Amino acid sequence: MVKRDEWSSRAVERDRPVIVRRALPTEPAVRGSASLFMTEAERQGVRADRRMLHVGPEPAGPYVAEALRIEPGTDVLARRKLLLANDVPVRIATSYLRLDLFGGTPLAEPDFVKPSLQAGIEALGHRFGWAEERLIARPPVGSEPDTLELEDGEWVVEILRMSRSIEDVPIHALETICAASRHIFPIAQVTGADEF
Repeated sequence: MVKRDEWSSRAVERDRPVIVRRALPTEPAVRGSASLFMTEAERQGVRADRRMLHVGPEPAGPYVAEALRIEPGTDVLARRKLLLANDVPVRIATSYLRLDLFGGTPLAEPDFVKPSLQAGIEALGHRFGWAEERLIARPPVGSEPDTLELEDGEWVVEILRMSRSIEDVPIHALETICAASRHIFPIAQVTGADEF
């Protein structure tokens, strides 16, 4: 666990801002890019990087199982990466894909999918129809404090994005764990609406 004064000195040493924006919903110009995070960070003047942490099968937890319409504990393809802003870990993003749809495909290969995961899913014949996102603020669990270099008592914001195809088939669940103190979440409404 990183202590507050140690983390602060690291921030000064690295000379970097630690606040990044994560727009909800994601702007269409960003959504169509090869990397949402890299595009977001570049637009904010932040040096971004990403590291693949894991690619392979793992059991689906309850929220992922619900999003993909499978039984909890069923193996899914997980693609987990760490996202950094000016060398500061800010997010853990894990894509979950149904093995019956994507097992044995190029999406199951290690490293990043070129040009993007979304393009890889569409290349396999799936067209995105709609998505829904759910945000939960909570204390970190498991390896999250160490991976994100969280301060004692710092919380995370968990975002679960559930994507369906135009045929209403659940094709992608994206779980993003954000260091809460390093993010701002601007939330926009559709054009012409001002209802809250």
